[in-house]
Amino acid sequence: MRQVPSTESGAKPGTEPGAESGTDATSARPAGRAVPVFGLITPGDWYRIPLQPRERREASMSALIKRQFAGVDDQPILRRKAEEQLRGTAEAGVEQGGVVLYLSFLEAGGIPLSASLLVTHLHRKFDSLDAVAALAGTGEVGVVTLPEAGRAARLLRRRRTKQARKLGTEFEDTVVEYFVPVPDRDEVLMLTFSTPLEPIADAMVGLFDAVAETLRWQRPSEETKGERE
Repeated sequence: MRQVPSTESGAKPGTEPGAESGTDATSARPAGRAVPVFGLITPGDWYRIPLQPRERREASMSALIKRQFAGVDDQPILRRKAEEQLRGTAEAGVEQGGVVLYLSFLEAGGIPLSASLLVTHLHRKFDSLDAVAALAGTGEVGVVTLPEAGRAARLLRRRRTKQARKLGTEFEDTVVEYFVPVPDRDEVLMLTFSTPLEPIADAMVGLFDAVAETLRWQRPSEETKGERE
């Protein structure tokens, strides 16, 4: 599976036209030491949607819908439903404090490998050990060490969503969450991976873990840039 880094040096395959790949502005920060930025390597067929500001989010979603329905002019109802579902997913991410949303458009044998990644910034003191204590009993939890980002808490859980119940399916969503302390700040970066593909959940979890292990921290002044938290 081909993977590409998320950087500012050029547009990442699948991102919206004209966007700065690898950067996302967030709420104003107090003056002082530069806030660390994060970088991730994601599969090339994952589409990245910046959630803030709203104008960038809307432009990114419009570009995705245009790409997905290129050359298709006789499916207005399907297109409208796709737009509504995408907007609902993005708005739900915003409500959770998300700064970036990734959607998977990977395929295997013509079958879509549905998955998502929501990156959220939590403005609170939350080190990895605190995270494990807080999450105990909600799933499989533990402390892990990411190669570049250091210690973090990892949570694996399965849940049957409202959408699954509505469709009458017995499948559960598989969710993997990472809670990673931001260097030198009382803040944490949360990575929330999710897939509805229960039959191949183990393989998807392996992919999620591989993406999380690429997380790295840099300062904005460094030559190689990542994504702003």
